Amino acid sequence: MLQQETDGRNAVQLDRKIGLTQATALNMIDMVGIGPFVVISLVIQLMNGPGALWAWVAGALLAITDGFIWAELGAAMPAAGGSYVFLRECFGRKGLGKFFSFLFIWQTTFQAPLVIASGAIGFANYFKYLAPLTDLQTRAVAGGVVILVIALLYRNISGIGKISVALWVCVLGTMGWIIWSGFAHGSIEFALQDFTMPQLSWAYAAILGQATVKTVYSYLGYYNVCHLGGEIRYPERNIPRSIFISIIGIAILYIAMNFSVLSVLPWREAMKSDFVISLFIERIYGRESALIATALILAIAFSSLFAVAVGYSRIPYAAAKDGMYFNVFAKLHPVKHFPHVSLLTLGGLGFIFSLGNKLSWVISAILAMRIIIQFIGGAVGVIFLRRNPDFRLPYRMILYPIPVVMAIAMWLWLFYSTGYISFAGIGMMALGSLVYYFVFVRKPSNENGNTLRK
Repeated sequence: MLQQETDGRNAVQLDRKIGLTQATALNMIDMVGIGPFVVISLVIQLMNGPGALWAWVAGALLAITDGFIWAELGAAMPAAGGSYVFLRECFGRKGLGKFFSFLFIWQTTFQAPLVIASGAIGFANYFKYLAPLTDLQTRAVAGGVVILVIALLYRNISGIGKISVALWVCVLGTMGWIIWSGFAHGSIEFALQDFTMPQLSWAYAAILGQATVKTVYSYLGYYNVCHLGGEIRYPERNIPRSIFISIIGIAILYIAMNFSVLSVLPWREAMKSDFVISLFIERIYGRESALIATALILAIAFSSLFAVAVGYSRIPYAAAKDGMYFNVFAKLHPVKHFPHVSLLTLGGLGFIFSLGNKLSWVISAILAMRIIIQFIGGAVGVIFLRRNPDFRLPYRMILYPIPVVMAIAMWLWLFYSTGYISFAGIGMMALGSLVYYFVFVRKPSNENGNTLRK
C-alpha cells in the first residue's frame, strides 16, 4: 500500500492532511452541485409525475453498490489518481492495466473539463433567476466562475480542506432549509396524490433509465476522495467511511428535497420550471426569500466545482509520474506542494467548454464517456484484485460479489439509456485506443516501457 506520493526529481511530497471530516465535506460538496436543482424538472418530465422519486431511489441504489467497489479499491490503493491507479494495479502494469489506465487518462482529459463546464453552465443558467442575461452574458458568467474556482484552488491542500468544510456547512444549511420549508408548509398527501409504483415492462425500464441518467449525474462525486488518496490521513478507515457517509447522507437529502418540493408545487407546474427551488421558496415565503435561496444554490454549485477541480487535478499528475502522460503534468508547485500544471490545464479546458450552453447533452456525454472504462472497469478490477495475493485489502465489501454484479448490470443499463450519445463514449475509446497503439505499441519505448516521459 502506498503511504506517500513523491516527485522523484525534487523530493516534493503530497501531504496527508485531509481527515474524515474534510474528506466527507469534499465528497458531499462535489455531489451536491447544481445538478439536483436543475434536473428535478427534467426527471419529473421524463417520469410524468411524482413517480420521478423512483429515479432518485435508483440513483441512490447504484451509488451504494458502486460505493462498495470504490471503498475497497480506495482503501487498498490510497494514492493520487483514483481510477488511474486502480485500473493499472488491478489489471497489471504492463498488460491490460497499462491500456485501461491510459484510456482512463485519455478520457479524463476531455470529460473532467466537461464536468467542470457542466457545473459552470448550470450556475450561469440558474443565475438568470437573479437577473436576466443575454446569451453572451450567460457564457461570460460561466467562464468567470471557472476562473475563480481555479484561483481559489491555487494553494496548499490544508487550506483547501478548511475551505471545503466551510462550503459543506453552506450546502447542508441550504438543503436543510429547503427540506424543512416543504414539510412545514406543504402536504405529503399532496405530493403523493399521483404517485405510482414501478411497472415491470421494457418501456418503463427505458424511461426510468433515461431519468436515472439525470439523477446519477447528481450523485456522482462519492468517489472524489479516492482521487485524493495520497493526501488522506488513515486512508484505510477514512476513505470507506467518507464514501458511505456521503452517499447515505446525500440520498436522504435528495429524496427528502423532492418530497418537499412536490408537497408544495403541483408536479405539472414543477416540471415546466427552470428554477424549481426558487419557485418553491417564492411560493412559500415570497420573492425576496427566493432571491436568497437562489444565491445559496449558486454558492452550492460553486462549492461543487471547487471539489471537482481539486480531485480531477490529481489524476493527470499521477499518470505523468508513471510516464503514462506528458511529463509536465508531474510537476508539483515548489512551495505549495500541489500539481499546479494539471490544475491549470484542466481548468483552462473547462473554461473553454463552459462557453457552450447545452447542459442536458453534456450530462449524458459525461456518463457515456465514463461508464465502460471507469465504472465497469473498476468493478471488474475488484474481481482481479481479490485474486492477487500480493495485495492486502484493508476493507472488504459485504455480500461480495453481489454488489459488483449489481453495479455492472446497472451501469450497462444506464449506458444503453444515454441513447445515441453512447456513441460519443465509444468513439472516445476508439480514438484513445488508436493513440495508445501509435504511442506505446509502434513507437520504441524507454527501458521502463513508457514513451511519454522524456
